[in-house]
Amino acid sequence: MPIEVGHILSVLDRCCDQFTFPMLDNGYVYLAATRLSLYRTEADWAMVIEVFGFSPRSGLPDTHVHTFASRLHDRDAPSKYVSHEAYERYLASNPNNDSRFFCPISEGDWQDDQDWVVADGAKELIIRGERQPIPSFDQYVQLGITLQDPPHVQVFELCRYMADVAREFVLATEHERRVSVLPDMTQILTLEEWHHPDVVDDDARPSGSETFQQLAHVLATGNVGFYKPSQSPNTHWRNWPDGGLL
Repeated sequence: MPIEVGHILSVLDRCCDQFTFPMLDNGYVYLAATRLSLYRTEADWAMVIEVFGFSPRSGLPDTHVHTFASRLHDRDAPSKYVSHEAYERYLASNPNNDSRFFCPISEGDWQDDQDWVVADGAKELIIRGERQPIPSFDQYVQLGITLQDPPHVQVFELCRYMADVAREFVLATEHERRVSVLPDMTQILTLEEWHHPDVVDDDARPSGSETFQQLAHVLATGNVGFYKPSQSPNTHWRNWPDGGLL
């Protein structure tokens, strides 16, 4: 059965309506970095959107891997749910989407007891087993990151710095990115930036977005030439100032 553009867009729209499509100005998450990848076979399609950021409610920064697909791989087992009925409700509500979270930055004394503040005097942190120095105030300024409460540094400000200097460390590994993607699928396109709809607006849905219309055609045909954006990318955190403010 051929892959249909309309089906892809309807899946993404439905996920918007159920609040499972990435909202880059999510009031609970300070955005730091994003990436989008497309996968397909002749019979199936998948789209993965990574969002690295910080929610003070979570304690540690995390990378949220959103997967949308015609079929999903390695879904949570029924045993992870309180009942079989709860498992069936989950599948019925999320037939074409899955979410997984990964924490690239390890716990440590770099974080103040308040969790959302970098500890005074912290020198380094561990990202995926690699030591990374805590930047000086001047280094934040050099990257255009204005500290909200100097001399204190918020964890989300540190995340934005690390997203610039250690992007491949804070975003998903290949294994994490493909965690819900069928193993036989081929990656056909990766975008480090794109024009994302402001889905907090009920009228802004992927089906009305030039970006996702074109990406749906890429998935349906396998022809990356369909992606010819005319709109400027807007996925940088500076474009979503309301993120994390709730």
